[in-house]
Formats: sequence, C-alpha cells, structure tokens
Amino acid sequence: MAELDRLAAASGVLLNPPSKRSAIASFIVMDVMRAAAAAEAAGRHVIHMEVGQPATAAPNAAREAVKRALDRDTLGYTLALGMEPLRARIAQMYQDWYGVSVSPERIVITSGSSAAFVLSFLALFDAGAKVALPAPGYPCYRHILTALGAKPVSIETGPNTRWMPTPEDVAALDDRDKLAGLLIASPANPTGTMLEPDRLKAIVETCRRRNIWFISDEIYHGLTYGVPEATALAVSDQAIVINSFSKFFSMTGWRVGWMVVPEGLVRTVERLAQNLYISPPAIAQVAALGAFDGLDELAANKRVYQANRDLLLAELPKAGLTNIVPADGAFYLYADVGHVTKDSLAFAKQMLDETSVAATPGVDFDEARGRRFMRFSYAGSTAAMAEAADRLKRWGRLAT
Repeated sequence: MAELDRLAAASGVLLNPPSKRSAIASFIVMDVMRAAAAAEAAGRHVIHMEVGQPATAAPNAAREAVKRALDRDTLGYTLALGMEPLRARIAQMYQDWYGVSVSPERIVITSGSSAAFVLSFLALFDAGAKVALPAPGYPCYRHILTALGAKPVSIETGPNTRWMPTPEDVAALDDRDKLAGLLIASPANPTGTMLEPDRLKAIVETCRRRNIWFISDEIYHGLTYGVPEATALAVSDQAIVINSFSKFFSMTGWRVGWMVVPEGLVRTVERLAQNLYISPPAIAQVAALGAFDGLDELAANKRVYQANRDLLLAELPKAGLTNIVPADGAFYLYADVGHVTKDSLAFAKQMLDETSVAATPGVDFDEARGRRFMRFSYAGSTAAMAEAADRLKRWGRLAT
C-alpha cells in the first residue's frame, strides 16, 4: 500500500477522487493575483487593481501594540469568542459610529470575515437550505455555501436599482424558493453601491415577517463617500452582522474579523468556533485592539481612496469605460466592457499581458452576466491609479 501511495503521489494521480463538496469554482481574483505576481517575478511593473487590498500597512498603533505584546505576553490560546477587551472595544465602536448599543457578549472575534461566514452559515442553515445572494456579489459567499451543502440562489440586480435588491425582489424569490436566509453586503463588492437606510429597513422587515435570517456584510463600513453607511443592528437585534479589520483598518493579512449575533445564538456559534478554530490568532487580536488608536491614520487612508475614486471616474471614460455606476463606498468600480468583449476572463488576461494592469473579470462576481464587466480596485496609491489610467488610455483597446 505504501508503494501504491508513493506511485500515485509521483504521478499526481489520486487513489480516490476528492469529495463532491470540494467541487467549487476558484476565487478568480486570487488567480489573477497569482498571474500578476508571475509577471512581476519576470521583471514587469504591474499595477494592482485586481485584489481588494489596501496598499497601506496596518496602522502604526496596531504594529506598536504587537511589538509590546511580543516582549511581554505568551500569546497562547484566547477564549473561543475572542479577547474580552477587543469585544468590548468593538461594542463601543457601534455606539460611537452608529449610536447603537450592542452588548460585548454578542460579539464574536473570528479568523477574518471568512471564518465568520463559515460560522454563520453552519449556525443558521442545514444542508439543502436556500440562501439568497445579490448578483453581482462576492463569489466566496456562494462557494462556501455550496461546500457546506446549502444552495445559493441569485437575486439579479442592475444599475436601475444601483446593483441592490428591493424588498419586492426578496418577497418574490421567497415565494418561489422558500428562503432560509438572505445575505447582502453594503457597500457591496464589486459595485461599491449601498442600500439606503429606508431600503435596508424594509428588506430587514421583509425578512422578519417571512422568517428569513438576514446577514449583513458590513466589511466596507468606514469607507463611504458622501452618504453615511447604516448598520442592520439599528434595525433589528436579530440580524447577523459580519465585519473585519481587513478593509477600513488596512489589516488584510492579519486575518481577524468579527460577527455580531443575536443573544440566543451566541452559545451555538461558540461551540462551532471551539471545534473549528479553537480561537482566533492572539497576535492578530492584539493588533486589532491597537488599531482603534490609529483612527486618524485610517481616515487619511480613506481620503486617498476618495481621491483615487474621483480620478478614475474622470479618467477611465477617456479610455473608453463610459458605463460605470459611481461607487458609494468600498474601493471598487464595476465597469461595463460589453462594447469590446463578451469574455471578461480572456480580456483580463489580455489587459495584464499588454498593459501590466491587473483587474478582475466580472464573471467572478456574476456567473450569468459577468462576462461583460470588469472590476477595478482603487485601493492603491493615487500615483499608481493615475499611471493605470494612462496605460489604459494609451492601450486603446477599451475605446468603442
């Protein structure tokens, strides 16, 4: 048997096939990121507009907190729900930012928002449950749901509703499919658009009347331009809210996030977290707590994103991208490229090869219509965004 295993490993052949639940699509943005890294390794200067990652490091206060902890703390396991001082500080954030009172007991620290999605899906949905997701939307929602045996169901949105569903959309889909849950990100990835407070309230109330769990992905809160964001916790204490230190707090690689759950769900989530993760990384939690002392630095980062957004909304139409819904928040522009291609995956490869600008094909976010869209992230420096716009204008491929 050992010899068979050795021969199979040497040939790349598996003795048994992988599980059916593992047969999910790739997260295409990470594939683009890998191709961009290969181009850089070959000596090319790539401008990264593919991945939703701030170009800035964690705030200085977070890094200083880590230095102190490395010298004085053992940094062993924390409680499964996370460090109590961090949970308390996040609860204070809800009071400071939204005027909403949230008990620290309802806050669960997670290994990035990805772990929060896994925990919430396992806590709420049995195998076969149907969960509604707006399209276009973050692809990992549907991939995780599929791997866990649930059934993602798309709500098709468009520019006429600013890429967001309406309460009527939710009710109609529930009448057809009997939904167990609905997940909405606001601001959204890839469009950067938001639910207005009245529409958010109406959707949450629709879910409550129909016994549909409502999950609010608020990972891009803090990164809005003009209209302030609204939290679902201001509408209902039965909503599940997911957030992270990756975006506003500029801490993607630290892999620390959180979720806010109804009081009656805390123990359920705690049991799952104990068994799946034991605890979130201690050092990342130290950094996250320290990051709250760097809010001025983070506000300066946001001003850079807004300048980048304004620059690209002015310059990308000159390259031929004239059909873009201006983003309310996050750091993305979702552009229609249907006038030049019906295959955004191949187009993204061509653009990287010929301009060294990396962006993400819309098919990652919308399997049905995404072949005519591209997502551009403007989380880099303003100089890099200006250079990217110049390269695309010189390229000329986007012109009609």
